[in-house]
Amino acid sequence: MARGFHVFRLGAALMTALALGLSSAAADEPAKQAFGAVKLPTAGPPTPYGFYAKGCMGGAEALPTDGPTWQAMRLSRNRRWGNPAMLSLLEKLSRDATKIGWPGLLVGDIAQPRGGPMVNGHASHQIGLDADIWLTPMPAHRMSVAERESLPFTSMLEKGKFLTIDPQHWTPAHARLLMLAASYPQVQRIFVNPAIKKKLCESWTGDRSNLGKIRPMYGHDSHFHIRIFCPAGASDCKRQVAVNAGDGCDKTLAWWFTSEPWAPAKKPPNAKPAPKPREVMVSDLPKACAALLNAPSVASERMATFGGPSAYTDPASYALKASAKLPVPSPTSARP
Repeated sequence: MARGFHVFRLGAALMTALALGLSSAAADEPAKQAFGAVKLPTAGPPTPYGFYAKGCMGGAEALPTDGPTWQAMRLSRNRRWGNPAMLSLLEKLSRDATKIGWPGLLVGDIAQPRGGPMVNGHASHQIGLDADIWLTPMPAHRMSVAERESLPFTSMLEKGKFLTIDPQHWTPAHARLLMLAASYPQVQRIFVNPAIKKKLCESWTGDRSNLGKIRPMYGHDSHFHIRIFCPAGASDCKRQVAVNAGDGCDKTLAWWFTSEPWAPAKKPPNAKPAPKPREVMVSDLPKACAALLNAPSVASERMATFGGPSAYTDPASYALKASAKLPVPSPTSARP
């Protein structure tokens, strides 16, 4: 699925900005404020610039707020934008998940309209190739905007215990969903809480060849973070080092269950207070990112929706649809 204007080139304003360089004012602007203020993407082909945690993107598309097997969450954040390669994967994962007993995906943050650093929540998610998936199954009704904003996260960890899975919340279906996501060749890695990784190491009895893609990380106890490889031909996208060989159920996982990852950093006696970290500026990102900020926007979110304008849904209509039951696909009726 792709929108028609992918065949167009970047607008004249973008090319001119790249040719003439940046103004000092633009170069000195804090990147998270600059990119957070932009409401729509640029036209042109989907292009990731830089690294997952230091970059931006052109030609982004918006994941539709609703699909047969997914619903987008926290719509007010305006972070449903991504590279079509990521959006296509999310659509496929949502369909395939119904075949293994997961009713559909609740999709969290992907990226801002032009990527870049965010004012809160993430260090990565900057080039449209990262996405968060809730570990809460999609409900059988279409949620209202208010529900999507207020539905609480459900942690897979047991309260009051150190890195311990809560059996009241964790199910075999969670494990199947994670291993399904890891099975796709375009997936580079998946971040989960160390306790979730340990649970998979201890309990997964199926094919373990993709278990090494699932990496332990701070947080990630109520959602998992899926990252895909740079798409073919994306020459301005910086690749990440490959995950280590093996299933990852080794000393690198055991380290998370020691005190070292959780201990505060040691300070030398009489050390001066550390200076406040310098904000990431637009000039710290790939040069194309400043040009992207100044490039014309697409006409509307409808015109930049993944799958074309017909896939766009106006959130204002959700009040009428919120109580409607959704047809949850069965394993036999889901699309391949």
